[in-house]
Amino acid sequence: MKTNRFASIPWHILFIGLIIILIFPIIFAIGTSFKPLQDAYNNVLNFIPISPTLENYQTFFESLDVVKITFNTFIIAATVTLFKVFTSFLAAYAFVFFHFKGKNILYFVLISTIFIPFSVTMIPNYLVISDLGLADSVWGVILPQLADAVGIFLLRQSMKTIPVSLIEVARLDNLGHARIMKDIVLPLVKPAVTSTGIWFFILSWNEYVWPVLILKTVDNYTLPLALQMYISSEGGTNFTVAMAVAVITMIIPLTLYLLFQRYIIGTFTSSGIK
Repeated sequence: MKTNRFASIPWHILFIGLIIILIFPIIFAIGTSFKPLQDAYNNVLNFIPISPTLENYQTFFESLDVVKITFNTFIIAATVTLFKVFTSFLAAYAFVFFHFKGKNILYFVLISTIFIPFSVTMIPNYLVISDLGLADSVWGVILPQLADAVGIFLLRQSMKTIPVSLIEVARLDNLGHARIMKDIVLPLVKPAVTSTGIWFFILSWNEYVWPVLILKTVDNYTLPLALQMYISSEGGTNFTVAMAVAVITMIIPLTLYLLFQRYIIGTFTSSGIK
């Protein structure tokens, strides 16, 4: 027992080191956000501010319409999440419980889109959004993101654990597919739906590349776009304000992950069982 206990010490040291590396940017951002600019330059590695101040947060709230920008971010993330979860749920249900010709081929084609780089679809999506007159609009950010192959994969894996006989009995009782999805399937895969939705929300909340291509007016910006306004090519003359924006930006997704991490980890773990 003692030998095994000592043998695990290097692994504990390794994991502790990895944890420190992972949380370092968060601690650095929080500490720097409360520092005056001069103090941030002179005491870069001092996480605890010598003269803590709220000036960086005050500058951000006074220079931009933070409520509007946060609202834009929430609307985009919430709408994208709802549509992705809804379309993923319907597609997963069809792939598991429907029988039609070419089902496996169609599923393979959909899943293969996961491996297509964003740079390949970026220009076609941008041209379509421009032609529709949705450039510089939150709907221009939302429209190309109404479905997601990863969501289909995760929910399909969860639904495959449901006995097909349960659905067949429900069909014999003359229950429609809408009723079956609502009253039988959804309660059984609710943890997977919740975790997938939280994951979609976090990804959409933190998204930068696509919104920066579409949104040009500051009033339509999201929080990640507001963050880049305080970072210059010379290294960021207002990087303490940028750290304050970063802290505000990560509060909601970090809180959601901490609250639902058990479901998120469980969904990704169980998705590979079958």
